[in-house]
Amino acid sequence: MSNSFGSVFRITTFGESHGVGIGVIIDGCPAGVALETTEIQQALDRRRPGQSDLTTPRKEADQVEVLSGLFGGFTTGTPIGLLIRNQDQASHDYSHIEHAYRPSHADYTYDQKYGRRDYRGGGRSSARETAARVAAGAVAAAFLRTVGISTLSYVSQVGAVAVPVGYEQLDLSLIDTNPVRCPHPETAERMAALIRQTRDRHDTVGGIVTGVALGVPAGLGEPVFDKLHAELGKAMLSINAVKGFEYGSGFAGTLLFGSEHNDAFYTDEAGTVRTRTNHSGGIQGGISNGQDIYFRVAFKPVATILQPQATINDQGEEITLAGKGRHDPCVLPRAVPIVDAMTSLVLADMVLRARANRA
Repeated sequence: MSNSFGSVFRITTFGESHGVGIGVIIDGCPAGVALETTEIQQALDRRRPGQSDLTTPRKEADQVEVLSGLFGGFTTGTPIGLLIRNQDQASHDYSHIEHAYRPSHADYTYDQKYGRRDYRGGGRSSARETAARVAAGAVAAAFLRTVGISTLSYVSQVGAVAVPVGYEQLDLSLIDTNPVRCPHPETAERMAALIRQTRDRHDTVGGIVTGVALGVPAGLGEPVFDKLHAELGKAMLSINAVKGFEYGSGFAGTLLFGSEHNDAFYTDEAGTVRTRTNHSGGIQGGISNGQDIYFRVAFKPVATILQPQATINDQGEEITLAGKGRHDPCVLPRAVPIVDAMTSLVLADMVLRARANRA
């Protein structure tokens, strides 16, 4: 189903940007996972709008309501229902696009697919839907902790401003110490300045989020169609505004010869099989090899800009349209918890699938 994700650890999201609320049903989470509602709320607080001057000023508390599946601080093994009510809709900001197709938005394609669309904030195509994913991702992360896996991500590039070193050389505990969510303080300041300059020009800017998964054991992933990197790619490309995904050496690996790119195996002092380099990004043959998994996710500039643009309406007539309302000048800072969530959802599903595959 187009609104569901996962095989064993499976989620289904529902709701629209300007409807009553959004939510998620999580099925397949094992019983006995320690989880407090505050953990889900903390994840949502990282994604919510209005958290700094670098994000949309829309004021949503994103307060989660647990409808089912949790009791006494533990999962019960039954479906987990989570609801987040919308509180700060400004639907009047969108009345001017009832019949207009915004450039690079889903307005035209939704009309073609369904023959109708909810123009209030984009309806189901709005990035507001990702709050439900973040809530579900917090549940997945709680499960992953029971098997020693953790996931994190950070903003590694905004426009042309990029972190000059890889994740291994960064103090990743600094991710949430600045509003950009970049663990390289000097670069974070330059990124923030660029976002503010872009906002003041009524424009938007894109960039890259780097994701990392630690403690992933060897053996996760399926060897043919459901390769681990393919599932991660699908997860990331399902996020609004994502334009690209690469893992390990990615496209830069094409510049190396095989003799330079191959990851040589060795056995460490503890008897663990490791590789001396990690160009593979922790995945070989579609299956995790026990090394860190790392990848990069490219986000386009937010499509809504507060400048006049040429477009057409649903009658095919040429018009000029300028964005209104409250929008992010850069999606990257709020995309970090979304990337975290989708990584956790993929890995939780793969852990449970691996258990079913073992002889």
